[in-house]
Amino acid sequence: MSLSWLLETDCKSLRSMNGSRRNSGSSLVSSSSASSNLSHLEEDSWILWGRIVNEWEDVRKKKEKQLKDLVRKGIPHHFRAIVWQLLCNAQNMPIKDQYSELLKMTSPCEKLIRRDIARTYPEHEFFKEKDSLGQEVLFNVMKAYSLVDREVGYCQGSAFIVGLLLMQMPEEEAFCVFVKLMQDYRLRELFKPSMAELGLCMYQFECMIQEQLPELHMHFQAQSFHTSMYASSWFLTIFLTSFPLPVATRIFDIFMCEGLEIVFRVGLAILQMNQTELIQLDMEGMLQHFQRIIPHQLDSGPDKVIQAAYQVKYNAKKMKKLEKDYTTIKTKEMEEQVEIKRLRTENRLLKQRIDTLEKESASLADRLIQGQVTRAQEAEENYLVKRELATVKQQSEEASAQLEQAKTTIRQLQQQQQPQAKGAPRYSEDSVLQLERELVQARLKEAESQCALKEMQDKILDIEKRNTSLPDDTNVARLQEELIGVKLREAEALTGLKELRQQVRDLEEHWQRHLARTAGRWKDSPRKNALSELQDELMSVRLREAEAQAELRETRQRMLELETQNQIHSNQLRRAEQESRGLQECVQTLTVQNKDLHSQLQEIKRRQAEIECKSKEEVMAVRLREADNIAAMAELQQQISELEIQKEEGKVQGQLNHTDSSQYIRDLKDQIAELKHEVRCLKGQRGSASQPTFDGIHIVNHYVGGDDGSYQSSDEDGVKSSALQDAQQRSGGRVRLRPNLVDTDSEDEDDDEALRLSVPQSANHKSTTV
Repeated sequence: MSLSWLLETDCKSLRSMNGSRRNSGSSLVSSSSASSNLSHLEEDSWILWGRIVNEWEDVRKKKEKQLKDLVRKGIPHHFRAIVWQLLCNAQNMPIKDQYSELLKMTSPCEKLIRRDIARTYPEHEFFKEKDSLGQEVLFNVMKAYSLVDREVGYCQGSAFIVGLLLMQMPEEEAFCVFVKLMQDYRLRELFKPSMAELGLCMYQFECMIQEQLPELHMHFQAQSFHTSMYASSWFLTIFLTSFPLPVATRIFDIFMCEGLEIVFRVGLAILQMNQTELIQLDMEGMLQHFQRIIPHQLDSGPDKVIQAAYQVKYNAKKMKKLEKDYTTIKTKEMEEQVEIKRLRTENRLLKQRIDTLEKESASLADRLIQGQVTRAQEAEENYLVKRELATVKQQSEEASAQLEQAKTTIRQLQQQQQPQAKGAPRYSEDSVLQLERELVQARLKEAESQCALKEMQDKILDIEKRNTSLPDDTNVARLQEELIGVKLREAEALTGLKELRQQVRDLEEHWQRHLARTAGRWKDSPRKNALSELQDELMSVRLREAEAQAELRETRQRMLELETQNQIHSNQLRRAEQESRGLQECVQTLTVQNKDLHSQLQEIKRRQAEIECKSKEEVMAVRLREADNIAAMAELQQQISELEIQKEEGKVQGQLNHTDSSQYIRDLKDQIAELKHEVRCLKGQRGSASQPTFDGIHIVNHYVGGDDGSYQSSDEDGVKSSALQDAQQRSGGRVRLRPNLVDTDSEDEDDDEALRLSVPQSANHKSTTV
């Protein structure tokens, strides 16, 4: 039996297996007991799925359509674990090795996971007992994923998917399959905190209902029955919380193969099957129908609803177009929300500004009212003082007039007394005494009036002092303007008062003439009586005219007061606006200065960084030059030591052979002098550097005649070198040669330089000191 023949004939051979598959779906955890009752067709199905699993790659590539048909008919529960892993490519995932380490860590979602575990499959044997093995492995998988994907963490509904996976496979494999589902099957986008993908699915599903079930869609809209009220759990749990577990497991088989398309198809098929009943129900009735009636309709098996699901029209291109439309709508909504947020912020700022301005306006109004009240009180006090002053002045004038009259009477009496001095002496003395008493009383009154006048003047001075001490610097201009207005009004009032007094005097004169005319009216003729009546009428008209003019002047005075107050208020507002503009300009100037200072600070920091880099580069260059100089000096000194060795060897050889080696020694000394000159030049270059490294160098080169033939150098002073010479002289195993050359070149040698050669008996060690 070939694999292709099995794939082609499986549709007919597996139709009789639905009942056994439904019975096996109810026992997803412990399924070993059903193996003894397998029928012949089931054995064929097992052989078929076994070959599919063994040849998975070839079947997935070449027989994809037949594989989909087999998955739609149901995967045997014994193969579900491996087939689900193969369908989602979850085998041999690297994250599987991290699972044990993740369980040792602590997740911030542990409390939420513990709280929801008891609500996950509460009637299933594997999960219903508290702290059972099922709840523990479910907690482990959810905790591990919350640590792997911290953006999603834990979301309600995902535990049902994990629970179904744990019914089929161990926890490590279930964890790997769940990670793949979240990453490749759009579940991660569904479970994100924003749940943007769930909103897209609701929009697409509602558009499908509107297109294929328009009457039901209109009924949903009329009842305000939104799609998310019944379909959100379908997409979040793949029908695991809405349908019986065998039916949901069959749908999950197809979901593992085809993705979320099966959720749209099954959801629309359920609505088509229940359209007639749903149209007759209200919102509450529809909710009850979805929760209670629809799950029981599927007790007979999932074949009917799956068959109806694949009769639903599903256009992938149209779904892509709906996705673009939804993205556009959400983008516009986000832009509108941003604009609304901005407008709300501006509105809040404007309200705050209005409140501030209202507070400032209320404060200015309070200050204005307080100033007006104070000014009115001061004006009233001034008026009272002026009235008292006028009363005192009038009393003083009356007293002065009485005094003058008394003096005049006295003079008249004195003139009358002279001719009648002898006739009535007693009468004249009584009159004089009476006049003197009157004079004393008049003078007393005058003194009292003077005292009262002085008191009034003192009061005026005191009030003026208080008036000068009351205003502060900010209100000087306002008070000066008010004072000018008061003085103008006072001047106008005085002018009007003078005019009224003049009119009153004119009226009194006319009245006196009228009285004089009316006194002799009975003597005059009727014609003169008529003329007098006309004059009386004219007099009454003039009186009414004077009253009208007085009212007019009073009205003008009030109008002037109002205009003065209006001008004062305008000046105060203008000053307030000027102060506000000044403060705004000051704030802008300070802002500009702050920006300039900030830019200057950034420029200074940049320059400082450049200077530091340059200084570091210069220091590195100096150090490199010093290292080069030291290396050159060491090389030269090594050459000097070699030349010294050659010189000493030449001297020894010359003495032993009794040959003339003076010319050879002179050549060596010339070479040594040149090398010393180069050393001094190098020392001078190093001394001219920024940081001198050595003040003086005394190098001893040792040559060890071993296998490596390496050179070593160390710094010693003259004392150590002399001590070394003494030690070598006392040593029995060494020969110290100190040549005393008699030629003239030996006198040119420096006093502080010593040349020596120490040769041990083994002839494998040489030491030279310069």
